[in-house]
Amino acid sequence: MINNITPTIKYIGVDDNDIDLFESQYVVPNGMSYNSYLIEDEKIAVMDTADARKGKEWWKNLEEALNGRTPDYLVVHHMEPDHASLIQEVADRFPNIKIVTSEKAVMMLGQFFPEKDFSANVMIIKEGDTLCLGSHTLTFYAAPMVHWPEVMVSYDAQDKVLFSADGFGKFGALSADEDWACEARRYYFNICGKYGGPVQKLLKKAATLDIEVICPLHGPILKENLGYYIGLYDTWSSYGVETEGVLIAYASIHGGTKVVAEKVAEMFREKNIGKVAITDLCRDDMAEAIEDAFRMNRLVLAAASYDGSVFPPMYDFIHHLKMKAFQGRKVGIIENGSWAPTAAKTMKKLLENCKDIEIAEPTVTIWSRMKQSDIPQLQALVDSMC
Repeated sequence: MINNITPTIKYIGVDDNDIDLFESQYVVPNGMSYNSYLIEDEKIAVMDTADARKGKEWWKNLEEALNGRTPDYLVVHHMEPDHASLIQEVADRFPNIKIVTSEKAVMMLGQFFPEKDFSANVMIIKEGDTLCLGSHTLTFYAAPMVHWPEVMVSYDAQDKVLFSADGFGKFGALSADEDWACEARRYYFNICGKYGGPVQKLLKKAATLDIEVICPLHGPILKENLGYYIGLYDTWSSYGVETEGVLIAYASIHGGTKVVAEKVAEMFREKNIGKVAITDLCRDDMAEAIEDAFRMNRLVLAAASYDGSVFPPMYDFIHHLKMKAFQGRKVGIIENGSWAPTAAKTMKKLLENCKDIEIAEPTVTIWSRMKQSDIPQLQALVDSMC
C-alpha cells in the first residue's frame, strides 16, 4: 500500500500477515510491517527496502510510487535482513543508484551479498553528513547498537521527519488495530532492551531536532503526541519504572508452585501497590514476561527445584533477563522442593551479575505443597517488598 506521509514523502512498505515468529522467536499474532519510504524531489531517495518474504509486494509499491522515474539513492539505515534483503535486486535493477549507508554497513553488504560487487554504488556517510535531494536535505546521525553497530538514522529538515530505523518500532502489521504501547514495549525490551545506553544517546541527539513525524522501520508512522512516545522510550532505555506494581513469574512442575504464586498475587492485591501481573513461564509468552519484568518495579520469582538446580523454564527466563540487561529492581525469591530445595540458590546465582538488584528477605522455601504454616513467611516477603 502507498500512503502520503507528506506531499513528497510516500510510504511504500508492506505488511506481513503470514509470519508466525519474528526473528524466529517472537510470537506476532498480528503480523509485522516492513516499512520503507520514498522521497520525491529533484533526486529520488528510497529509504530502506523490506524482507524478501514480501519482495513482490514491495516492488509493486516502489514501481507505482516511482511512476516511471529512476531512483538516485537507496538509503540503508540498517542492514538486518527484514529491511535490507532486496538491496542487491535494487542495485541490479538500477545499476547507477547510489547506496547511502555507514562504513560498517558496507562491510555487511559483502557478508549478506557475497556474489555482488557494490563498490561502484556505495556512498559512505558518517555522523553529521548531509545528502541534498533538492528541497529536502537529509542529515545523518550514528545510532550504533540501536540495535546493530552499523545503524544510522536520518532527519529531513524540510518536512521535519526523523527516519528512526528500529527505534520506535513495534510488533504488528499496520493493518492491526491495537494499542501502540503494549506491542512497542514488548518489541523494545526484547529487541533493544540490552542497549539502553545507546538508545539514550540517540534520544539526546533527537532532542536537538524539530521533529513532527517519526518514521520507524516497523509499526505505524508517529505524527501526534510525540512527547508520549519519546517519554516512554526515555523511561524504557533508562531502565526506569513505567508502572508501579509487581510481576509474579512462576515455573511449576506439578502445580504446587502455581498455587503459591497465586496466593502471593492475592497478598499483593490486598496491599494495593499497583498492577499485579502473574505469568506461567511454562506456557505464557516469554517475550511478554520479559516486557512486564522491565515495566514494573518489583519481581517475584517462584520455581521448583530440578536436577540440583532450578526448573528450566525459570532458568531460561532469568537468562533472558540477563541478556537484556535487567537492572534496578527489587526481587523476591520463592523455591519449592521435595527433598533438597536448590532453586533459590540457583536463581540468586543467576541474578548476581544484574546491576542494582535488591533481593528481598526472607527467601521462602516451600516443601512440596503450600501449607498454612507457610503463610507467615510468604506474608513477610510481600510486606518487605511493599
